[in-house]
Amino acid sequence: MAEVGLKKWIITFTVITASLLELIDTTIVNVALPQIQGNLGATLEDVAWLSTGYAVANVIVLPMSGWLGSRFGRKNYFLTSIILFTFASFLCGNATSLEELVLFRILQGIAGGGLISTAQAILIETWPREDVGIATALFGLGAVVGPTVGPTIGGYIIEISSWPWIFYVNIPVGILAAYCTYTFVRTTPKDGQGQPVDWWGIGLLAIAVGSLQTLLEKGESEDWFSTPYITVLAVLSVFGVILFIWREMSTDHPIVNFKIMKHRSFSVGMFTSFILGFGLYGSVFVFPIFCQNLLGFSALQTGELLFPGGLCTIIMMPFIGIMLKKGVPAQFMATGGMLLFFVFCSMLSKSTLASGPNDFFGPLMIRGVGMALLFVPLTTLAIQDLKGAEIGQGSGLNNMMRQLGGSFGIAALTTLIHVRQGFHRNNLLVNVNEYNPAFTTRFNGFIQNFIAKGHSYLDSKMLAVKAIEGTVTKQVLLLTYSDAYWVAGLVLLFSIPLLYLQKFKKNVNIPTDVH
Repeated sequence: MAEVGLKKWIITFTVITASLLELIDTTIVNVALPQIQGNLGATLEDVAWLSTGYAVANVIVLPMSGWLGSRFGRKNYFLTSIILFTFASFLCGNATSLEELVLFRILQGIAGGGLISTAQAILIETWPREDVGIATALFGLGAVVGPTVGPTIGGYIIEISSWPWIFYVNIPVGILAAYCTYTFVRTTPKDGQGQPVDWWGIGLLAIAVGSLQTLLEKGESEDWFSTPYITVLAVLSVFGVILFIWREMSTDHPIVNFKIMKHRSFSVGMFTSFILGFGLYGSVFVFPIFCQNLLGFSALQTGELLFPGGLCTIIMMPFIGIMLKKGVPAQFMATGGMLLFFVFCSMLSKSTLASGPNDFFGPLMIRGVGMALLFVPLTTLAIQDLKGAEIGQGSGLNNMMRQLGGSFGIAALTTLIHVRQGFHRNNLLVNVNEYNPAFTTRFNGFIQNFIAKGHSYLDSKMLAVKAIEGTVTKQVLLLTYSDAYWVAGLVLLFSIPLLYLQKFKKNVNIPTDVH
């Protein structure tokens, strides 16, 4: 039964706040890694496990969240997840070694996996079924904006304080969310209580999804299959997925109910959610690296650039929900979103070394509108045929695919950047020779400039060589990031036909009884 009045809005605020806790933490830590590295005396490769451990734990729990909510009651599971996440945040801030911090981040990831899908299911249950588009739009505020504003918040905290505070800021928010959940969210039946636990399914899920996520997170830095443990992870993920699906299809009490894949819209929606994750997390990954490594922006400056686009998404979300309620086909809006995202990537691919904040404002605002047009319609299309307990299971799988899509996007774009750097460098070095008038003019200009500053001819010549090397490196990076933007844009553009494999429905009627 749907809620009404003030209580409906308090519950909405509560679940959005809780989901924001988890989603902001997926990116907020990244800007603090250098400070954590120096403070704890760790290498960059070791400190990267703070992000990897969190992501792996998160993506393992996501598909189980529907089953856990059914077994222990959705309110109980959601409340426990909030409390555990808040406590883990306190432990992270007090960690005195990298090993402790990684362990507590994994604990945080386990708790965070129970927040996203459970929050979405509670929100759908709270709103009338004719307003489910608006409910999905409100949930999308956290899901889209969280990863976008994370670097901004993280950069600001690091600027004025120290890295433990990126965890401590979660504590008062977590306490408020826990209180509101305990006070206002309706208790749901424990439908799965007393049923046998599929321990084999849980084990195979952990092996399959955990291996795949770790493979995607660490593959590029470990030079992919030239490292034995990456090869082992690849084998485990393939066989783990096959065995897990077989196990869940053959048991009477599965952890993940794959029978919901019979709904065509949901099955196709799994792929479109994967693509959404690729675009959402991939673009957020490439843009800060481009700005900081090539243009010399600070983490805070980069975050401030992303913020207006995130604000645009926030403003657009409710309107998208209203349009869905009025019967505008979700396919049409999602198509518009993918086209706008392609335009965003196309515009950024034309960036130069002279590009500044004003050059990025327009493209990032276009991305903000595009993401609003993508998240809500894609989620609505995916869950439109699910009923009852299927919604909890479907939300978990849908969110897992978006997370895996983001990890795959980051891994693919990182590998692309690495490969294309060599390609573009070889092409540019062909022009660096004494027979090229343009090179000779530039090289001699550098020499004369250094001589004018008081250096000897030999020193000036050596400095000119370094200056040419720096110029070539910057041009190589510029061309490489341009390639990455094009690939991200084309992936979404070529995914548009998938939208029209899903059913057209004027109104999405989702029962509010989602126990």
